[in-house]
Amino acid sequence: MTGTLGESAVASSDGAPGAMGAAADAAPAADAASTAMSIVIVGHVDHGKSTVIGRLLADTNSLPDGKLQQVKDLCVRTSKPFEYAFLLDALKDEQAQGITIDSARVFFKSALRHYIIIDAPGHIEFLKNMITGAARAEAALLVIDAQEGVRENSRRHGYMLSMLGIDQVAVLVNKMDLMGYNEERFREIRDEYTAFLQGLGVEPAAFVPVSGVEGENIATPGALMPWYDGPTVLQVLDGFGEVHADLELPFRMPVQDVYKFTRFGDSRRIVAGTVAAGSIAVGDEVVFYPSGKKSEVASIETFPPLPEGSAVPAVRPTDAIGFTLKEQLYVNRGQLACRAGQPSPRVATRLRASVFWLAREAMTKDKEYLLRVGTLRVPVWLEEITRVIDASTLAAIPDADRIGRHDVAECVLRCERPVAFDIDAELTETSRFVLIDDYEISGGGIVQDTLIDDQAWVRDTVLLRNVKWERGSISMEERSRKYGQKPALVLFTGSADSRKKDLAKALERELFSQGRSTYYLGIGSVVYGIDADLKQRAPDSLHQNREEHLRRFAETAHLFLDSGLILVASAIDIGESDLALLEAVLDGAEIVVVGVGDKDATRGFAHLHVPEIADTSDTDVHVMRACALLEQRGVLPKG
Repeated sequence: MTGTLGESAVASSDGAPGAMGAAADAAPAADAASTAMSIVIVGHVDHGKSTVIGRLLADTNSLPDGKLQQVKDLCVRTSKPFEYAFLLDALKDEQAQGITIDSARVFFKSALRHYIIIDAPGHIEFLKNMITGAARAEAALLVIDAQEGVRENSRRHGYMLSMLGIDQVAVLVNKMDLMGYNEERFREIRDEYTAFLQGLGVEPAAFVPVSGVEGENIATPGALMPWYDGPTVLQVLDGFGEVHADLELPFRMPVQDVYKFTRFGDSRRIVAGTVAAGSIAVGDEVVFYPSGKKSEVASIETFPPLPEGSAVPAVRPTDAIGFTLKEQLYVNRGQLACRAGQPSPRVATRLRASVFWLAREAMTKDKEYLLRVGTLRVPVWLEEITRVIDASTLAAIPDADRIGRHDVAECVLRCERPVAFDIDAELTETSRFVLIDDYEISGGGIVQDTLIDDQAWVRDTVLLRNVKWERGSISMEERSRKYGQKPALVLFTGSADSRKKDLAKALERELFSQGRSTYYLGIGSVVYGIDADLKQRAPDSLHQNREEHLRRFAETAHLFLDSGLILVASAIDIGESDLALLEAVLDGAEIVVVGVGDKDATRGFAHLHVPEIADTSDTDVHVMRACALLEQRGVLPKG
């Protein structure tokens, strides 16, 4: 993985950059960030992570001038024994005085390269940051206390590193001084933890016996463990290979936002996001998933803008970029931008996943959660638990009906609407997700596979339609400005004897009188026209081929919406599964549902409920209510 690095660096007390190594010149933080290897350090509480980090800083001369002596003097004045862990606290205190040091990201330098040590103070926060992409690491140091031995969190951390694809791992057996530098104790821990890691498919780069307090085997070989002839911690770090961004991977960029600067006379729509994998260039054709909409990259935008005539820099993973399109599209936050001609991502509502649960309250099947993958957030439910594993023992928990705190589960998740992602075996960068409960990140996971759902065949046809779609010279945005409206489907539904058609036609008349571009379409007009072949084969086909009738109706509606119109339609007893099919075909278009008659028949998903109509005056009232709803949803301009 390529590191996404922080903006902090060790600095001297006057705010100028401090020494980054024993004989190195000071370097600005930005330069360090551009070249540093990112290493995460994990371990059970009090196993000595901070001491190891402090010792690395001290022994590589990476501290601000005089900082080590200053902390030692403070310990003398306060009658406290000096600890190298105090160095991190001291640097953190200096941050409030304008010194650019982040206690969670510490810079230092070896003779080979710059490093950033990402301190993971708690495994829960670490997992949150790792899965969301807030912190990426190319390798890991895992610290185990020689006296306490392998603890539950030691095993959990190992499981998480494996789950997150960090395969360069070194294990530091710390506090060997407390065990008299006993070789047998080191071997016990090494053998126990090696067996655990083998169960995860992880082969550690090294096991290093160290004493953070005494500096044994941290930056220089120790004299008190002659039985050990392996590398020091610093040598292990220098032995890690840099994980370079693979530009040959398929291009992936979750859309963060689409920026428009119309106030300044700029008609461009800039699609912005952070590149997760691959690369892109001007002239490449991009496809957005799950919609399947496509266009050609017209320009790559930078901030601040490059001088006219400057060459556009190469786009690489982790770059935050923006690009414009040759043909303007309505693209929303959460879609996944990909390059045409490369392997496409998966699109599904049901996915098989490995989930690591963090919240105190267990994850259950009867609760709605929020899944965040890339920049998309979508409601999700736990549909099935295949098995639950205790991450500290790798033992399966039999007959589990919930996922408890710190458990890992293989399960099936069901999303409210289609999501675009990759599976872990094909592209790790876009297979990760987090689960949110009550506004808190409560778990995370990796997609292992997709599963078929009822709308899969519909999405396949829509994707093919969008990829093959030939656009005219007038964009939907131009039509919206011209007509002063947003295209939408306003669908009236109710029982056969409700007055849904009368209301729909009355709304069409009112919109037309306001100067809107609108059209009324009854589903029967489609059934006896476009669907005539279905009717001939089966006179009762409205029931026998309901899905296909609805799909064809939705495709017809798509044409009206693409032309910029407000389509008013009526249909009998539309249910939730019917609405899901319409949403799949219309793919992000505005759908407003008006339920007419018995409120229970519309099942609560209608945006507006209209009771049975007694006379014409009632019709006028409810038409005005529908217009107010369209204003509220942005279909009509307010006022």
